[in-house]
Amino acid sequence: MANTETSLKEAAQIEGTLGAALVDYTSGMALGTIGGGKELDLSMAAAGNTDVVRAKLRAMEMLGIKDEIEDILITLGGQYHLIRLLKGHGRNGLFLYLALDKDRANLAMARHHLKRIEAELEV
Repeated sequence: MANTETSLKEAAQIEGTLGAALVDYTSGMALGTIGGGKELDLSMAAAGNTDVVRAKLRAMEMLGIKDEIEDILITLGGQYHLIRLLKGHGRNGLFLYLALDKDRANLAMARHHLKRIEAELEV
């Protein structure tokens, strides 16, 4: 089992990663971050993506969709933003956020790595 810091370091090793965060979407606060910088404020991204997750959960509820979100992908001109909701005891209300450089990242591999990181993460 891996802690938050170890998990974020693993996420940072994914090809093309610009930054990563573990976020509590009940509060919108990042529990941990790695990477980012002037062009990518991970605390701001945590808060903004919390709104995305909440909106999608509300939409699913209004539509009567009885399923779980695996991940949410936002595709920008030069970046992918990947949000993976965590499941399991003690991890509800959390998501892993990964910002990737579109030219260097392999989206399928990034999703695969995030799934593995999720399985090993102990919060």
